[in-house]
Amino acid sequence: MAKPKSEFVCTNCGKTFVKWAGRCDNCGEWNTLVEQAVPSVAETAAAKSAIAKGQISGKKLSVAGIKTIIPSDAKARLVTNFKDLDIVLGGGILQGSVSLLAGQPGIGKSTLLMQICAEISKNHKVLYISGEESAGQVKLRATRLGAESDQLFFASSTSGNDIAKTIETGDYNLVIVDSIQTLSLAEISSAPGTVSQVTNCGNLIIRAAKATDTAVIIVGHVTKDGTLAGPKVLEHLVDVVMNFEGDRYGGFKTVRAIKNRFGSTSEVAIFEMNDTGLSEVENPSAALLAERQNTDGSIILATLEGARPILVEIQALVTPSNFGYPKRTASGFDLNRLNLLIAVLERRTKLRLSDKDIFINVVGGLKVQDAGADLAVCMAIASACAGRKLSEKYVVFGEVGLGGEIRSAFRPDQRIAEAKKLGFTHAIAPATVKDKFAYPVRDLRSTLIKYMNEK
Repeated sequence: MAKPKSEFVCTNCGKTFVKWAGRCDNCGEWNTLVEQAVPSVAETAAAKSAIAKGQISGKKLSVAGIKTIIPSDAKARLVTNFKDLDIVLGGGILQGSVSLLAGQPGIGKSTLLMQICAEISKNHKVLYISGEESAGQVKLRATRLGAESDQLFFASSTSGNDIAKTIETGDYNLVIVDSIQTLSLAEISSAPGTVSQVTNCGNLIIRAAKATDTAVIIVGHVTKDGTLAGPKVLEHLVDVVMNFEGDRYGGFKTVRAIKNRFGSTSEVAIFEMNDTGLSEVENPSAALLAERQNTDGSIILATLEGARPILVEIQALVTPSNFGYPKRTASGFDLNRLNLLIAVLERRTKLRLSDKDIFINVVGGLKVQDAGADLAVCMAIASACAGRKLSEKYVVFGEVGLGGEIRSAFRPDQRIAEAKKLGFTHAIAPATVKDKFAYPVRDLRSTLIKYMNEK
């Protein structure tokens, strides 16, 4: 039987199949099988024969003493003029680095990159390569954002070969590639966006960037669940992976590094969109609390976005269910975690929630992934259910265990300092926090009884 000329690879787990299927039999994910070319029998046999005979091509590596190597941080960085974004990148865009920026369609990736180009092109040569838009479209955006510089250049191409060759010239300090899913190599017959095309185009561009010390930012698409589309190997190849998150229709947008070889992954940059593009939010806590009304179901959470303390309002709405199965909905908070906290509330505080619809909302479009948000969510639900409210001068943070105990949260001193700065008088916090500003609490039930007393 002749060997097939192509095979199908799961982009989630990497298993290969002879024919396409809607669902991967190995990991159970749907619509993750993509086609890629298979090496011919002659090519495979020749490679195996050469390895068996010891006929391996190559040359001896040139080595250097570790003390004589100049560190990457010694090179000048390209500053983006976004203070927080530079911190996320470890101090700016490092020359010779390859960064990957991923985000939902329409969230503002191209806008952010054009604003970065406008700043860096003041002192350096920048090339913007688009495989999705025409020159006229990019020109309109550049005019709107004030990015018309003599050192900013544009090219439209979907050829990975041509882009890598252009980078190899070393004529540009920064190259933007928008996006990797539109590129293809002439040597590979599969369609753009497949595993083989994305992997090989990425490899070619990275080699060209490293050889010429050119900084490259690659735009990546995401799937419907928010994860980076394509093979996971692309994230391993690049130096920095940044996620652009938020609501495309409004609210705050965040850029966080989930991988960074030159800096921390605990930093975050917060933006908002306006007529002149994206602008950094200097004091997000004040902006998030500006329109707050102190009603039942409203709790102020002292949380962390990366290493940055932020005060955000947690809203809860509890209503009688009209159906046999109560509805649980969370916006900006993990739904599985919400169900767990509801179970803890029912078991440890005797609240009857099994016949109630419960809705949780994190104001401002932020996505809270902090374990210290547990106590605020529980108090918001209890407040909405009982019709009682917490004092408007209190902030809340703490993790809730399955036994109803209140556990410590990460960096409590920074949370308390942010609350003090905005005029709050006390924090309901775990008992491990040793600060006069904090009211220490040990378990969920006694906390609700003691502090939920205002109607």
